[in-house]
Amino acid sequence: MNVDLLVHEAWPAYEQRRHGGWILRYAGGVTKRANSVLALDVPADLDAAIGVAEDFYASRGRRCVFAVGAAPELDAALEARGYALVDPTVVMTGPGGSPEPEHEVRVEDRPWPAWLRAWWSVDGRYGSGLEEAERICTGVPAWYAAVEEDGVPLAVGRGVPQGDTLGVYCMATLPRARRRGLARSVLRALVRQGGTRSAYLVTTASNVAAQALYRSEGFEIRGGYHYRIR
Repeated sequence: MNVDLLVHEAWPAYEQRRHGGWILRYAGGVTKRANSVLALDVPADLDAAIGVAEDFYASRGRRCVFAVGAAPELDAALEARGYALVDPTVVMTGPGGSPEPEHEVRVEDRPWPAWLRAWWSVDGRYGSGLEEAERICTGVPAWYAAVEEDGVPLAVGRGVPQGDTLGVYCMATLPRARRRGLARSVLRALVRQGGTRSAYLVTTASNVAAQALYRSEGFEIRGGYHYRIR
């Protein structure tokens, strides 16, 4: 399972440029994931390649960002150039089977307006970027799940089928609805909907509460990455 590529494909930037083994990604500045360099190899002239990436983002008025996994040479080169390390992230994988959700979960193949508003109210760290975020989400086939009360989504998630695995994204619960098991029901509904042999998700290393939930559903940490920001 090449998680770097799975994440790239499940959260697609709508502008992508290849430079050797690197993919330069841009999506209006919404999320570092879709606005960073995915470095799939280390080029012979690493400094020149970094310069190309810096020019790419500078021309769009953005700071250059790299998603860095198991690439110590690249990580060291970026650190030497003054790039800050941010958002250490863990990758967790789990089984494809899942028990029945404990709550009724609505599942659609498109994000409806209330789903988007609920997700963005929790995860919308980028001001007015909801339109760009929706464009990213709908760039590939996916399912959108929510536990609702009176038509209002309280907990949401997104599942992306990718061959024999399912990528789980956009897990978010409104603050007033937490500690009620709603996220667990959303996760179970997505995994059951996917019907794949396995599932994976990513979460920040500091989010130990989310990791505890995912472990209780059979997920374990299998790797990780971080970002370097100029």
